[in-house]
Amino acid sequence: MKLDFIEEGQGSTVLLIHSTVAGNKQWRKLIECLSPHYRILAPNLFGYGSTIKWHKKRAQTLNDQVDLFSSFFEKTESISIVGHSFGGSVAMMAAKKYPEKIKKLVLIEPNPFYLLEHHSDHASYQEALTLRDIIKTNAAKGTWLQAAEQFADYWNGSGTWKKMDQIRREKFAEALKPNFHEFDCVINETTTLEEWRDVLPLNTHILFSEQTVNSIRKIVTIFEETMPNWTFHSYGEGTHMAPLTHPNTVNPIINKILTEV
Repeated sequence: MKLDFIEEGQGSTVLLIHSTVAGNKQWRKLIECLSPHYRILAPNLFGYGSTIKWHKKRAQTLNDQVDLFSSFFEKTESISIVGHSFGGSVAMMAAKKYPEKIKKLVLIEPNPFYLLEHHSDHASYQEALTLRDIIKTNAAKGTWLQAAEQFADYWNGSGTWKKMDQIRREKFAEALKPNFHEFDCVINETTTLEEWRDVLPLNTHILFSEQTVNSIRKIVTIFEETMPNWTFHSYGEGTHMAPLTHPNTVNPIINKILTEV
């Protein structure tokens, strides 16, 4: 199984797990910030960079994504994880699978949408299902540009797509294709809130924008209500994609979390 990843720096290991579309290049500025003091591992998930594409006929799971980089945990005694959006959901599963290895868990607007249904927030869950259906329907028709337009405007704000030139639109649409399988991971997962509470470290941090989309804000609220030992950090700048659009806001928070004893 081919895994494409970045490895830089020396010191305690920090694993960075990227969001949908972005790939591990989203961490460029964070790597510059952290690599003088930490060993950074930043894998590309299925279908990004030169990492193998998802080719199995069954639905992809969060465990499948974690299995991509399981060797990191097998060869390292202690790892802190930073995950954004879909990468945050993957990070949660990695921490569940290797609890004895996790030093700190930093989740930037994770998207385990299935928890909305489990928590009886049907309207917010439907919001996520609508976006999933946009991806699945347009993929079946091969109209990825239409899917990309709605995806970009949902996560980055209305009008985002119109601001892109044609080359950027085509690259975005191509990079969106792995999301066809990623939605299966965050809709079909079955781990309960009680299980997450029991297995994830007390040293878990949630980062979120005050301007984020409803579905993510509701997930954060669920965690706020059910995970009293976690620490929550909000910021006023940026949307869901603030780690890319406002790294000068988000990266110092991450750096502070990692350096605190």
